Amino acid sequence: MTYTLTTLDNGFRIASERNADEHSAAFAIAVDVGARHEEPSEGGLSHMLEHMAFKGTATMNAREIAEAFDLMGGNINAYTSHEHTVYYAKVLKEYAADALRLLCDIIANSNFDANELERERQVVLQEIAMHHDTPDDLVFDLYQEMAFGDQPLARPILGKAERVAAFTREDLISYTRKHYQPNRMVLAAAGCVDHAQTHEIAASFFAQQKNTSVQQKLPTARYMGGEKTLEKDLEQVQLALGFPGLASGDPDYYALQVFATILGGGMSSRLFQEIRERRGLAYSVSAFASGYQDVGLLGMYAGTTVEHLAELTGALKEVLASMKQGVSDDELLRAKNQLKAGTVMTRENCGSIAEWIARHLLVYGEYRTIDVLLAEIDAATKEDMIRMAELALSTATPTVAALGPIGSVNNAQLSHKLAA
Repeated sequence: MTYTLTTLDNGFRIASERNADEHSAAFAIAVDVGARHEEPSEGGLSHMLEHMAFKGTATMNAREIAEAFDLMGGNINAYTSHEHTVYYAKVLKEYAADALRLLCDIIANSNFDANELERERQVVLQEIAMHHDTPDDLVFDLYQEMAFGDQPLARPILGKAERVAAFTREDLISYTRKHYQPNRMVLAAAGCVDHAQTHEIAASFFAQQKNTSVQQKLPTARYMGGEKTLEKDLEQVQLALGFPGLASGDPDYYALQVFATILGGGMSSRLFQEIRERRGLAYSVSAFASGYQDVGLLGMYAGTTVEHLAELTGALKEVLASMKQGVSDDELLRAKNQLKAGTVMTRENCGSIAEWIARHLLVYGEYRTIDVLLAEIDAATKEDMIRMAELALSTATPTVAALGPIGSVNNAQLSHKLAA
């Protein structure tokens, strides 16, 4: 496999990792913009823009775009996060050039047709409604909100329905001009691809674009913590309990990932064994560690019935506290192997590789190879695990989010149980 990186004069980066033995080709265009970059009045605009990119260009309408990719045996999609927007496509190798031209076209030349906007607005409003009907998704919105207070990282990626209902075509155009700057974009290709051809096609769409606005430095995010409960007619209480973590570029980031895996990353994890296997308090229980450019989160999630809530919250804290006593050699090895397996298996899909390269170039400024990542996972020690536990447990204000039949629990008692 051959990795190549070139850059257009305007800062637009083009990277590829060629594997001539692949039967498919994949492309990803990542943009350094997400929900975190939005003003309060723009909440959800990054996500809406991602949807509208597929709804027509100067030369193709939405149906023609969909039919073109289906003809190529292709898969095309996109997603928005708090910090990035990523568009990706994977097709049979013989259609690589056609797919790349179409992917570039929908980003460089979207026309944001007003009629399409009205239709897609309804789709996004349905997506928001579906999200609110999915409690194990909604609880993480509450968790994010309490972890970061009134900061941009606290806002939901989908936005709020009333704001989405008011977006105009001019909003989309203005937001695109402000944030979709060449020096904030990366095109990555993987599989049976040719870098020279990839560069040539990308240049035909993006080389003449200019960086017309100066990117404002984002305010440094601060972990806040706090508690929020939401009454909802459910059978279970959905609970997320957490603490500050580490930024994605922190030297200890992968040590924290190992820690979260030991805590709640699989069937042998401490949370799974204690909460589900020994006590039977939850069907689903897990731990997570997420990182942003300057801050991170470490948390635990579980769902349980009201009568078991007090025992569950106490058990979650007991399991976390047990990590301060250290971990065994077997636990450390299992967690490392789980993380390494996930990393290695990602390499078996050229679509994942393209996304990986694009995100790495935005986050780290370089493509961090599999060998680098595996070495960082392997470097985690038992002493690191104790440090990670102490980091979490030293937090003065944990973050607590709970939704479900909360009204059947005494609020004062619930507050004490969750925050004590």
